Amino acid sequence: MNAIDAQTPRPVMGLYDQPMWESIKTRGMKLQRCANCGTWLYPPGPSCPSCLSCKLVWTPLSGRGRIVSWVVFHRHYLPAYPPPYNAIAVRLEEGPTMISNLEGAMLGEDSMGREVGLVYAIMPDGVILPRWSLA
Repeated sequence: MNAIDAQTPRPVMGLYDQPMWESIKTRGMKLQRCANCGTWLYPPGPSCPSCLSCKLVWTPLSGRGRIVSWVVFHRHYLPAYPPPYNAIAVRLEEGPTMISNLEGAMLGEDSMGREVGLVYAIMPDGVILPRWSLA
């Protein structure tokens, strides 16, 4: 089976994840933001980790962040991701850290701290995933 025929692993849907994945499908990713103190939540949850308020509002992201960590995998773990492929940790401008992939450019020694912008990748099987590209 090649990457074109492979099915993209589906998101694990927790109790609070569906609105986030629906916003990704429409290419306008949203995360929860506390209406009380302004803290952004990722992953989504039932209450604010800072002030414990349950008043959370789904709010669009700026789409900007910085690479805080990265790795390149050279082993074949999933059919949809032939090696080599990368995984990056992005500190969102809003505060939370998100794990995803970098589109286009290869990662190198100068990748830490680089600015990235949110893009939406359409996988061969039609799944839309949030990814990042160098700004």
